[in-house]
Amino acid sequence: MQNFRNYYSTLGVSRDATAEEIKKAYRKLARQFHPDLNPGDKAAEEQFKAVNEAYEILSDPTKRTQYDQFSQFWNKTGFQPATPRSKGWGTGNRAPADDVDFSQYSDFNSFVDQLLNRRTAPATPRPADPYRPGTTKTAYTVSRPSPRNAEARLTVPLEKAYTGGRERIRLEDGRSLEVTMPPAMVSGQRIRLKGQGVSGGDLYLKIEVAPHTFFRLDGADLYCQIPVTPSEAVLGGAIDVPTLDGMVRMMIPPGVRAGQKLRLGGKGYPLEGRRGDQIVEIQIAFPRELTPQEQDLYEKLRQIETFNPRAHLQL
Repeated sequence: MQNFRNYYSTLGVSRDATAEEIKKAYRKLARQFHPDLNPGDKAAEEQFKAVNEAYEILSDPTKRTQYDQFSQFWNKTGFQPATPRSKGWGTGNRAPADDVDFSQYSDFNSFVDQLLNRRTAPATPRPADPYRPGTTKTAYTVSRPSPRNAEARLTVPLEKAYTGGRERIRLEDGRSLEVTMPPAMVSGQRIRLKGQGVSGGDLYLKIEVAPHTFFRLDGADLYCQIPVTPSEAVLGGAIDVPTLDGMVRMMIPPGVRAGQKLRLGGKGYPLEGRRGDQIVEIQIAFPRELTPQEQDLYEKLRQIETFNPRAHLQL
C-alpha cells in the first residue's frame, strides 16, 4: 500500500474530477513546490516531481483511463487479471489498452513507469505458465505513448515583438527554455519549438503582443500622441519624437492645431513585406505654473495680439 502512487491524492482532487479541475490543481501545486521558490528544499523538489508525474498521467485521457482501470490490480502480485469470463478486466468494460500482460511487471509502479515511458531497468518477470498443447497463449505489450503537440500563450512587449531575438521563457510545467524569436511578430502568430511538446511532440508558442503605454498598433501603422507648447504650435519648428528605432526629428508646421495628424513615413510596423507609417497626433499642452517672466510676456502678448477666436460669435 505504501508504494501505490495515488495521483488523485497527489493533486488533491477526486477520481471524477474534470480536466479543468485537474489542471487548476496542478498549476496551484506546481507554483507552491517550484524549486525556484523553494531553493535547497529537497522535500519540495520531490513533491514538485510527484505533482508533475501525476499531471502527466491524469491530463492524458488515454493514460488516465489505463491508470483508472489497471490500478485495481496494484496490490496483486504480478498483476494477475481476473478469471477470464470475457475480454473485459473484471469490470464489464473493455480497456482501451487491452493488450497488457500484467505478469511482466513486478509491481504497479513498474506499470506506471511504462506509461510514462521511463528508461528504467526491466522488472524481474514472474515465471510464465507452462505452455500446453491445444491451448493458446497471447503476448500482451504496452504501447509507447504517442507524441502530442502542445500550445502555450506567450505575451511579449511591443519592442520585443518588433526586434525579436533570443529570450528565456519559463513554462507552466516548470521548464525553462531559450527561444529565438523572429522580428516583427504579431498577435496570433505561432512559433514552433520542435520536440518540446508532450512525449517528443512539438510545442507551439501563441504570441500575444501586449498593449503599449505610448504606441497603438493598427495594422502596419503605429499611432502616438505628442504634446507641444503653445509657442511651438504657433511658430512651428523641429521637435523630437520617439519611434521604434529611437528618437527622430520631426518638423511641425506653423499654426498646427490640436488633434492634427502628421505622418512619419516608413516608421510604422513591418507587416506582410512592407513597413507602415507612424501617425503623430498633435496635442497642445498648457503650463500649469508660470515664472514671473513668463507671466509678464503672456500679459504683453495679450495686449498686442490681434487674433480673436470668438469673432465669429458676435451678432
